[in-house]
Formats: sequence, C-alpha cells, structure tokens
Amino acid sequence: MNEVGMDYGDYLHLDDVLGAQHPLSPDHNELLFIVQHQTSELWMKLMLHELRAAVGHVADDHLQPAFKMLSRVSKIMEQLVHAWDVLATMTPPEYTAIRPYLGQSSGFQSWQYRCIEFACGNKQAAMLEPHRHRHNRFDEVQAALHIPSLYDEALRLMARRGIEVPAHVLQRDVTQPYTTDPGVEAAWLAVYSNASDNWELYQLGEKLVDLEDAFRLWRFRHLTTVQRVIGFKQGTGGTSGVGYLRAMLSTELFPELWSIRTAL
Repeated sequence: MNEVGMDYGDYLHLDDVLGAQHPLSPDHNELLFIVQHQTSELWMKLMLHELRAAVGHVADDHLQPAFKMLSRVSKIMEQLVHAWDVLATMTPPEYTAIRPYLGQSSGFQSWQYRCIEFACGNKQAAMLEPHRHRHNRFDEVQAALHIPSLYDEALRLMARRGIEVPAHVLQRDVTQPYTTDPGVEAAWLAVYSNASDNWELYQLGEKLVDLEDAFRLWRFRHLTTVQRVIGFKQGTGGTSGVGYLRAMLSTELFPELWSIRTAL
C-alpha cells in the first residue's frame, strides 16, 4: 500500500489481527480464552526474536546489545506473567462449557514456546513430538534443538575471555539437556568473586538470573492459574496438567548461577 494512504489500522494489519478470533462455542467466555493465548503468542514471537538475536550477539562477543535484548526478554516475560491474572477470572464451570470445543488443542503444542525453552537451554528431544504433525513448524523446532543455547554461548564466551571452563562442557552435545557441572560453578564463582575485572561477564550472569527469575514466575503463575481453572483434570492435549506443570517448576536453566550464591 502507498505509505501516504496508510493509516494506523493498515500499518498494523488490524483487520487481520482482530479478525483472527473465531469462537467455536456459544459461550461468552471463549473469546477471553482465545485472546489470552493469541496475545501470549504475539509476545512470544517478540521474545523469540530478541532471544535469537541475543544469542547471536553473545556468540560474536557483542555484549552491550545482548544485555538490552535480554532485559527486554525479561520484561516480556513479566507481561506474560500478568496475563495469567486475566485468564484466572475464568471459573471452572466457564471453562467446562468451552472445553469440548477445544478438541486436542493444547498450549503444550506451542512451537514458539518450545523454541524459547530450547533457546534458554531446556533441551528435550521428546518435546519435538507434539509438533510432528506440522512439518514446517517441526523443522523449525528441530533446528532450535540443534542450535547452541544462550547458556552454551555464555559459557563459550567465558572461555574466550580467559575463564577456565571444562572442555567437556564446551564440547558437549547441545541437543542434550544441560546438567550442572562443578567446573562451571567454579568458573562463575571466579567471575563473581572478581567482578571488577570481569564486569561484562558479571553483567551477563545477572541478566541470565533476571531472565530465569522471570521464567520461574511465569511457570508458577501458569501452574496456579491452571489449578484454579481446571483443578487436577488432564490437559486437553493429553498432558497430566497440573502434575506436569508442577514438575517443570524444578527445572533450572542456569543452575550454577544459583548455586554460587551460597559460596559468595
């Protein structure tokens, strides 16, 4: 469209965005459920955009732009945390009225969320399966599994900056879940114990802690909202619902950045 004739709605393609809600049930509350998840996916699109760029900057030793992007990701996560407050206004009878219309659809099938988890280091090859039915998205999630995570690149950066990081960690299979390593804990302890000489690495560590802190709040709020709305019923996609979400609370993305707090 000619830019001269372009208005607000044209620029934002609002007809497409606002026309993308198609409730299947006659229930008044289904629109809330749809808008909640669509807006969350929009925020996740931006989060993934920022995360991927941040990983690239860390890999290229450009930490200042990476810091800005990681701060933005943490703020986006705060938005997602507060979004649960709106969905929590849906009561169990209201959700029960729309649930039969959801079929097998589930947030568990969010390919963007899975790419975010992989980018942050929570690699689980089994998590590819919910996306196998959509070949283009499956390929994207599979590619995300094989790309070094934010934490992988942070540890490689530390080694390039002269901090001793175990070789087996630097050479690990990045498709596998990261496991805590005492050598990595010692590396972060060296950074934090002499922050003035390792200022950028120290800042990077704190940006990662900020991100995981926000991620943990999101997971906890997700759990409490689901329990409030559906109790302990099985999830629509066949997951265990609250049981699965509760187990995810114990997942640590950057474990050594938390464990060193005791030693400092």
